[in-house]
Amino acid sequence: MNQPAAKPEMMGVSKNTTAIFYEDVIKGLQSCPKRLNSKYFYDANGDKLFQELMNCPEYYPTKCELEIFSNKTGALAQSIIADGDGFDLIELGAGDAMKSSYLLKYLLEQQADFRYLPIDISSNVVNYLTVKLPLTLPGLQITGLNGEYFEMLTKAASLSNRRKVVLFLGSNIGNMPVKEATEFCKGLREHLNPGDMVLIGFDLKKSPKTILAAYNDKGGITKRFNLNLLERINRELNADFDLTQFDHYAMYDPESGACKSYLISLKDQVVNIGGKENVRFIKDEYIYMEISQKFTIMQTDQMAANTDFHPVDRFFDNKKWFVDVIWMAG
Repeated sequence: MNQPAAKPEMMGVSKNTTAIFYEDVIKGLQSCPKRLNSKYFYDANGDKLFQELMNCPEYYPTKCELEIFSNKTGALAQSIIADGDGFDLIELGAGDAMKSSYLLKYLLEQQADFRYLPIDISSNVVNYLTVKLPLTLPGLQITGLNGEYFEMLTKAASLSNRRKVVLFLGSNIGNMPVKEATEFCKGLREHLNPGDMVLIGFDLKKSPKTILAAYNDKGGITKRFNLNLLERINRELNADFDLTQFDHYAMYDPESGACKSYLISLKDQVVNIGGKENVRFIKDEYIYMEISQKFTIMQTDQMAANTDFHPVDRFFDNKKWFVDVIWMAG
């Protein structure tokens, strides 16, 4: 018998997020080289564009991980159910929960004792999940958390003392260079107790042409996704970026495994932000937008060892382009 349905809840941040957004943008654009934080890609239109990107032919990571979650659901579930004790299933950067929904459905069918806590920086995403999922997955206990990962992990820990299983899917770990990703995993470990688990998706090194095509698609969705951040700055921070005067450029280094995206200024120009700050660009100057780091299996095992986790299991797609690893906190 499934658990009784619980009323969806949402717990979030009360800070002035616009002020924080402004500070981060100004700091990034006044640095050398200029940069913008990729976490701000995901407003309502950014969410929509990312959905389009995931469905375009060249973008393989979502398809690979979806294959794992749809074809190996039982094995994934059994690994995290462990001894059958109750647990909180926490998803960092939940998005539309398309992949995790397979796991949630299976856990409900197995009458597992768990509560789902999706965490996302986008309030639009969290609102959507807390309304939609209880309708599509009757009996699901869900508490949505809107805010920064570690801040919301602290909040999640205050809600119950049950074992934690943290999902970090979609190669979100690849949004950081290897050193930063390792520091992130150390921070994650600090928020967990021994015996808690993490399930992390890693995009693996493969043909450079395959990787580059995924971040420079023919339809120009990645370009629009990157430019949308400038549009968001215009709208929310009263800036005057001319989007036609910036172009998207992606590159992949097979040695380091770093795939990086930039926006290039097509002319000398000055952009005003909020009527306060003028940001000067020279022709061909770039804004560093994001990294999509690719890994080897050896690197994932080393990262676990360096951050006080023990590898428990790993799951591949058929092409072995992607892996979902399960680690246990030591």
